[in-house]
Amino acid sequence: MHTSAHEDLLQVQRLNAGYGKIQILHDVDMAMRPGEIVALLGPNGAGKSTLMRAISGLLPWMSGDVRFDGKSLHRASPRDAAKLGLVHVIEGHHVFTQLSVQDNLALAGYDIARAERQQRIQDALAFFPEIAQKRHDRAGALSGGQQQMLVVAQGLVKRPRLLILDEPSAGLSPVLVDRVFEVAARLRDEGTSVLLVEQLVEKSLALADRVYAMAHGEIVLQADTNESNLQGRLEEAYFGQHA
Repeated sequence: MHTSAHEDLLQVQRLNAGYGKIQILHDVDMAMRPGEIVALLGPNGAGKSTLMRAISGLLPWMSGDVRFDGKSLHRASPRDAAKLGLVHVIEGHHVFTQLSVQDNLALAGYDIARAERQQRIQDALAFFPEIAQKRHDRAGALSGGQQQMLVVAQGLVKRPRLLILDEPSAGLSPVLVDRVFEVAARLRDEGTSVLLVEQLVEKSLALADRVYAMAHGEIVLQADTNESNLQGRLEEAYFGQHA
């Protein structure tokens, strides 16, 4: 089960956020510890992407707090969060199609010293041999799935301690979905935490250590993924009392 707060890498505490006067998130609590994969599941419109944007600094909060490695991220920009090690790979993010794969990755590490940046690019490409072979090609010449891999690789250049993947399987073939999930597992093995927002419920539960489920902007379930009858509990959480 979940550990105590002082062992957490990420703590979301009674977080309320939304767009303008429209509140989407309602008193959301969540925590992650180092080196684990947590799946965040829920139907469309549940508030998952809003929560990710609020955590990573893309969306201001109405109230509550997000703490990363003990430090509050209140008023922190996405750049501030990334410098601390919290990196958000956003659904639908596009690459610079006229630039090479290599240059796209270099841009992701623009604020890192050149020698260090080159090493990080090498390390990121090692996760994706499909695009490593095309590092000097224009990103626009990659397939849609390969461009999605490049987006994830851009996040890896920042050497995250926590990587937020928002629907990384969107638009990918089953083979490439498996590749992205393999990368997530390797990152966990190397000590990186991964917060995975996905529609592929069975695959996500097979990969993750723990799961949170959202509905109507609230956390309606949290559990270890090895708990019995988890699928049934998820369906109840989605469609039961919160229907």
